[in-house]
Amino acid sequence: MPATKGHVLVTGGAGYIGSHTCKALAGAGYVPVTLDSMVYGHPWAVQWGPLVEGDLRDADLLDSVFALFRPMAVLHFAAFTSVGESVADPGRYYDNNVGGTIALLEAMRRAGCATVVFSSTAAVYGEPVVPGAPMDETHPLAPVNPYGRAKLAVEGMLADYGAAYGLRHMSLRYFNAAGADPDGELGEEHDPETHLIPLAIGAALGTRASLKVFGQDYPTPDGTCVRDYVHVADLARAHILALEHLGAGGAPGSLNLGTGRGHSVREVLDAVGRAAGRPVPHEAAPRRAGDPGLLVAAAGRAREVLGWAPEFTDMDALVATAWRWHAAQAQPR
Repeated sequence: MPATKGHVLVTGGAGYIGSHTCKALAGAGYVPVTLDSMVYGHPWAVQWGPLVEGDLRDADLLDSVFALFRPMAVLHFAAFTSVGESVADPGRYYDNNVGGTIALLEAMRRAGCATVVFSSTAAVYGEPVVPGAPMDETHPLAPVNPYGRAKLAVEGMLADYGAAYGLRHMSLRYFNAAGADPDGELGEEHDPETHLIPLAIGAALGTRASLKVFGQDYPTPDGTCVRDYVHVADLARAHILALEHLGAGGAPGSLNLGTGRGHSVREVLDAVGRAAGRPVPHEAAPRRAGDPGLLVAAAGRAREVLGWAPEFTDMDALVATAWRWHAAQAQPR
């Protein structure tokens, strides 16, 4: 595959958001080079550029990748992402997510690669200071679990490397990533799966157990949790805009990625039911500790800085992309 705009190293490019971003990079004229340990990645998801399998903490491997492909920039997705696991085994998370990033940044310095877009998270904010109010980038940073604290540590590292070494960086704080490639070539597959939409689709397809709805007494319109679901294709597009913003000399920083609109668990189940043509089997369960009733992004800064706005703002349209992909995977082959 000939390089046009140049090679971009995508750490974690065999994962959910990373693979969708690789497709978007290729469509925009870049050659994505995936570096993935394949602990949670999928070989079938790497379709638009070379795959290098290995651990981000392997300095010799990183040096060889930078020497061979000479990437113009890095999109950094590689991380463990289970909040519950991070609480049970924080050492694993700090070692992989923070230690791996240190190794990556040092390899970038050795190679003279000075641009990175980081896959961050709304978990850096922790609990909303004003319950029910959208959270913007000025919200206090007070993560409540090791996963969020590790992501926040990396954001601080990027700022320090920028001040000391001239690293150009942007951290993109996702709210709830959801959906699947509109063309049907990619989708969401985690093991174990913890995200609401694929769990609900699996329950509707009969490939998963009845869905548990945790909490029905939140101060929300229907009593269930409300979250801001942002389509994975919109997230992928934001990474390319951030890459080009930095390449044009734009200022570094951290930006929220969300729709600015919340949907409750019941609303999501209704949307999945409409896509499936039948209700989603579900049962009531007690609240989970640490689940706020409402988390919604204030994402105006991403529009101002990057010119980004989500294209998938309708829940039925978002769910339809995920339904098509999961339903296709459930068919006999």
